[in-house]
Amino acid sequence: MNATLRNIAEKLDKNNRKVQLIYAFNGTGKTRLSQTFKNLIISQHKDDKENNAALTRHNILYYNAFTEDLFAWNNDKHQEGEHQLIIQPNSFTDWILKDQGQDQNIVRYFQSYTHQRLLPHFNEDFSAITFSLAGDNDQRIDNIKISKGEENNLIWSVFFTLINLVIAERNITDKSERSTNEFDHLRYIFIDDPVSSLDENHLIQLAVDIAQLIESSEFEPSRTDIKFIITTHNPLFYNVLYNELNLKNGYILRRFENGKFSLEEKKGDSNRSFFYHLYLKQLLQEAVKENKIEKYHFTLLRNLYEKTASFLGYPQWSDLLPGDKKLYLTRIINFTSHSTLSNEMVSEPSEPEKQTVAFLLNHLLKNYNFK
Repeated sequence: MNATLRNIAEKLDKNNRKVQLIYAFNGTGKTRLSQTFKNLIISQHKDDKENNAALTRHNILYYNAFTEDLFAWNNDKHQEGEHQLIIQPNSFTDWILKDQGQDQNIVRYFQSYTHQRLLPHFNEDFSAITFSLAGDNDQRIDNIKISKGEENNLIWSVFFTLINLVIAERNITDKSERSTNEFDHLRYIFIDDPVSSLDENHLIQLAVDIAQLIESSEFEPSRTDIKFIITTHNPLFYNVLYNELNLKNGYILRRFENGKFSLEEKKGDSNRSFFYHLYLKQLLQEAVKENKIEKYHFTLLRNLYEKTASFLGYPQWSDLLPGDKKLYLTRIINFTSHSTLSNEMVSEPSEPEKQTVAFLLNHLLKNYNFK
């Protein structure tokens, strides 16, 4: 089907699902789709006397490349040898930082997606951020310039903190008890590709965090509850979200040479779209071979078991586990793969845990006809 982005945005808006997950290659038009969708939602309220910015935040929150415009490096300070990231004045960060005091949660999320030694420092009026790097023996390097990828992670951490607060407020049924009514009419949260600068470990963590947040949001199709649209170019991110949210289908966005687009529905497990089970198998085999197993490999292992069970027609992935240890191994995998991957969590598993990954991978490959 050849369609415009406006046509596709209208199709997404008419869908009554809580989550719509879209895969697209880089350059296909994911960011343009998020902008088109935002403009569609605003146009539905064109008779409202408020300005576009107010209409946007009242009806849709979106994370995409344009979100970065809220932050900029102070070039004057840079010339003086200082590295200061300026927060452009806006109602979102004012509410998060000044009203809700969420700066430490932003720091916590940021460190969980980068590393614990990299520390953001907000100034007193929350108009700028500087960064330091902790060294050994309580030493600290102040006034550092972070990378573009780290900057993107910080911006995502601000947005993730925002939607955490929004969902918590919306889950309060009595509107009079909410701390703000700013988001009472919010209809959509649109997340466009937040994974471009993450390694596989943090990428899986991000997908699990987003899935848990979405699951915490109350939803009834008959009500005007918040709906989520998520786009990505990354098959692993798509796959983890697909499985964590127990979705029945997703979409693939395609662009044609004539400038038109199509949004194809992909039913069934995501490995039917991407053959991603083979990539999971390869990652796990390499980790076992090189003895570089980390906690997130339990999530990969569980996903591989889920895909295999779905393909072979087993009702539960745990049906594929060795019978004499099925209950024990199910608990081990579920606990490890569903644990919140916070910065307090040690990424290096114990030797028995490493042996469990190797044992279960070998069991799956040996007994279920992998070639």
